[in-house]
Amino acid sequence: MRVDTDLIECEDVLLFANAAMAATGQREFRDAGHEQQLSLDFLHRYIHGNYPDVYAAILALDINDHNAALIIRNVLREPRGGDGRLIAWRLTRMSPPRVYRLFQGLRRDGINNRRTRAIIRDWLATRPDLAFDAVKYRSGLKAAVRHAHVELTGELGDFLFAPRSRTRFETPILEAWRRAHYEKTVLYELPYTVAEGFAARHGISRATFLERITPRLTRLERLRMTESAGKDGVDTRADLAALPLVRLASYVLSLPAGERGAEHAAALRASAARSAGSRAGTWGSVTAVLDDSFSSYGSPVKRRRPLAVALACHYLLEALAGSYRGLWLSRRADPLLVRPAGPTPLGHRIIDALEQRPDRLVIVSDGWDNAPPGLAAEVLRVWRRRLDPARKVGIVHLNPVYDAERFEVRRLSPAVPTAGIRDAEDLPALVELAAFAEGRTGLDELRAYLEDRAARR
Repeated sequence: MRVDTDLIECEDVLLFANAAMAATGQREFRDAGHEQQLSLDFLHRYIHGNYPDVYAAILALDINDHNAALIIRNVLREPRGGDGRLIAWRLTRMSPPRVYRLFQGLRRDGINNRRTRAIIRDWLATRPDLAFDAVKYRSGLKAAVRHAHVELTGELGDFLFAPRSRTRFETPILEAWRRAHYEKTVLYELPYTVAEGFAARHGISRATFLERITPRLTRLERLRMTESAGKDGVDTRADLAALPLVRLASYVLSLPAGERGAEHAAALRASAARSAGSRAGTWGSVTAVLDDSFSSYGSPVKRRRPLAVALACHYLLEALAGSYRGLWLSRRADPLLVRPAGPTPLGHRIIDALEQRPDRLVIVSDGWDNAPPGLAAEVLRVWRRRLDPARKVGIVHLNPVYDAERFEVRRLSPAVPTAGIRDAEDLPALVELAAFAEGRTGLDELRAYLEDRAARR
């Protein structure tokens, strides 16, 4: 009986880990945003209440920033909950705006114990340029400083709390901000998001502003503005190969099919090679079944996100494999031309993949097998029980979509493990984690795995 209970507990934790990787509380193809939020909130409360030590240790996995922030916020409510070093490490991996929003949330909730203040102070101490943060994230930094009782003296303190008390700042970016109130030329020394407001105040045309601010744009700002800036005759194109895989794939899919070419394929392969690193070419023969059905469109707030994850996984698996073949549900040969359309005939494509007897089969899909319904589950059941009981072919299902009604990422079959995925770079670790979902290990083994991951951070 204890063994059964242990496996159930392990399944509970894995269910939450998968949700924490895929879910962001936003609208999906089949679920509204409030349904996602309610479902995710329940999962956090359930796991935090029943497995508090494991709940905090989930931060060691490659979960998304949305859920990492929720875990940190819940753990810090308790003065002694969680590993402070693990929390500090996770904060360094999150974007500064999200960390500052987290700190503002802690302040609103009145979470102000000694450990919380220490974590905020330590994170602020790691920031490479607090003056830059003071200009770009002013309200967030002010909230963090007040909440953690950090005493800022000199120019930085005056800038945040009494900016008009000084007629001049010695720090260049602070002085640029002061002068930008009445000088047009100096605003181009500020971060884009700050300079944009000053440009509107001074009545500078959009084309002129974009042309002059372009050198200061970050890679992601360049990417987001490529289309809009192009309408004003300004080229803000970034070094595509330097971008994260899913973000790059999303950009490529946003282009008209006729504009996707060799340069985009080369950028995707370069980004994938960087992500694969020393593991490149070590996975033997790999076949992937990739979902480009209509539901891979996602939602208006996550437009083409599931399809972008599949495209990114395609190029990463190509880099990891010794030999590789990607099978799209639409049967398109050129991955750059995929688009969300048609039904989801997963079963037929899984049969095509298994006929090749690869070392690994990776399925990237939201799990809604509907042409015909249930065929994928039956194919996988028969394959595991009758044709490959020795598990010579490793099979894993990666799902980029959280199912709010089921409180999990939708599974294809009990015969194969399923893991949630948001960023393709997490794929190797998720394949490793998915082994725990096959029912052959319990919570103790999972705890040991999480402790090992945390120790390596």
